[in-house]
Amino acid sequence: MTRCLLVPGRGNPLPQHWMRQWAREDPAVRWAAEPTGPPYVPDEAVAALHAAVTADDEPAVLVAHSAGCLTVAFWAARHTGPVAAALLVTPPQVEAFGAIPRTPLPFRSIVVGSRNDPYTTVEQFEDFARDWGAELHDAGAVGHLDSATGFGPWPDGERLLSALRLGQSSTP
Repeated sequence: MTRCLLVPGRGNPLPQHWMRQWAREDPAVRWAAEPTGPPYVPDEAVAALHAAVTADDEPAVLVAHSAGCLTVAFWAARHTGPVAAALLVTPPQVEAFGAIPRTPLPFRSIVVGSRNDPYTTVEQFEDFARDWGAELHDAGAVGHLDSATGFGPWPDGERLLSALRLGQSSTP
């Protein structure tokens, strides 16, 4: 089983957030950097991700939520390292952090989009997936897929992560 690095967004996930649950329940799931909460500073987030990715030669699967997805895109535009795949959950359309890289990621990736996310439209999720060369997984109307919208447990995300870690297809 491949190691997994969690890439937090700009907020500090609540204890019941699915990322926190995954980190508690699976010793192979670690934080690329422990979430600190706002403000989100892209260069600091990218540096922390780079340190985590290159700390081990074993390939990693990155799991990013919200602004953490932007961290992965910024990292991939500047660095290389042993990354096998990425699960990019509800990336926000936020230009305040600079132009978001729109080139294909050099590893397999899945963008998870929500039909009623307050930070990104369905069309913007489609654009992210196309530009990054990622599969698009429509999670339905699930808000921002965070604690505020009831995610806690996220079995569908666990299935997607498992498929990426095992190098399998994400579709049943």
